[in-house]
Amino acid sequence: MRPASYRRLVVGAVSALVIAVCGPLTSSSATQQQSPPEAPTVTTATPAAAKGKHSVVTWGASADRQSEGPADRSYRLIVRTSVGGSNMRIRLSNAFGENPVTFTTAYAGLQKQGAELVRGSNRKLSFGGAESVTVPAGQTVLSDPLPGKLAAQSNLVISLYVTGAKGPTTGHGMAMQTNYATAGNHAAEEGAAAWTDPMGSWYWLDAVDVETSTSIGSLAALGDSITDGWQSSTDLNRRWPDYLSRRLQEANTPVKGVANEGISGNKVLADGAGQSALNRLQRDVLSQPGVRTVFLFEGVNDIKAHSGVTAQDMIEGYRKIIEQAHAAGKCVVGSTIAPFKGWSEWDAAAESVRVEINEFVRNSGELDAVTDFDKILRSPYDHERISPFFDNGDHLHPNDVGMGAMADAVDIGSLTSC
Repeated sequence: MRPASYRRLVVGAVSALVIAVCGPLTSSSATQQQSPPEAPTVTTATPAAAKGKHSVVTWGASADRQSEGPADRSYRLIVRTSVGGSNMRIRLSNAFGENPVTFTTAYAGLQKQGAELVRGSNRKLSFGGAESVTVPAGQTVLSDPLPGKLAAQSNLVISLYVTGAKGPTTGHGMAMQTNYATAGNHAAEEGAAAWTDPMGSWYWLDAVDVETSTSIGSLAALGDSITDGWQSSTDLNRRWPDYLSRRLQEANTPVKGVANEGISGNKVLADGAGQSALNRLQRDVLSQPGVRTVFLFEGVNDIKAHSGVTAQDMIEGYRKIIEQAHAAGKCVVGSTIAPFKGWSEWDAAAESVRVEINEFVRNSGELDAVTDFDKILRSPYDHERISPFFDNGDHLHPNDVGMGAMADAVDIGSLTSC
């Protein structure tokens, strides 16, 4: 039997964005200052929400340093919303850039298929009332709220025309989603003809939020390649946070949003594939509006590379994340590290560290709740290996079925346990 969330998936469904009559934008936001990547913080000026409403992140992807991007180029970025709401805003990041970047124009629409948009859905975004915004190196910007409602589980398309981009750019390298680029300014176009360059990354866009009831919040999943979705099916939203998002929409819970803050290769303690979880916690998780719960599932990259990292090192790293999240008023749900015997970097020493860390996660009581991904994914015949039913073939990353099983293992009630 396939996991319940896998069976619930309806491939190719297009969610609706309820378009309001375009009027003048009544709220604005200026470019926001962010500390250098070594100690990231984001301060956002949130527009006054309607009574009983607040902003909640509906999509997120952790920013990292990317290779140089060409100037005078348009980018069509496709993202999947989680929670629905109104007055959508996007966050554009130049956190890892070394030069200013100008977004000459930006649009938000709905995907029909590929780079083609639903007719009439593409609407211009503004920044502080202006069509264009220049973001200095190390900073982020929020768009003005876009009037109208955005449905949960929508394929939202953000189209950007970027000029003046020099040197390293900011983005998310492994999107597991086909996006598109082209020379010149084609952001306003709803057709696909000009969008001739498919790409597998998101650039500059690192969050989308919506306004919804103050009783509703989001979960931010802080993780590595398993959370990022490596080896799940491209363009089908089958990462485990995607499956969990679909469960949350159907459940009686105030946690409806999901921001996937996984980075492939990421570590808790050391920078490398992205900043460490500790160093990016503020920017990628705690700065996101409406986050109620932090889901911590990370650590295998720290222990599998024969780096000499001990269980106590990892436990201290976890404790720092828990402490910072609690200080910010967030619940923290943690997961055990999944088995990876058969992966080239596995050895008995790494396995011993994994077992000790998992003992802490399960029994320390320092987390608000625990999801035992180790127990869910491991083979019943060899607890050091991922089950063949869930193994994509590399003995570390789950396949689509495994991703669904992970999401089904999350006790939804535990997400509001503090």
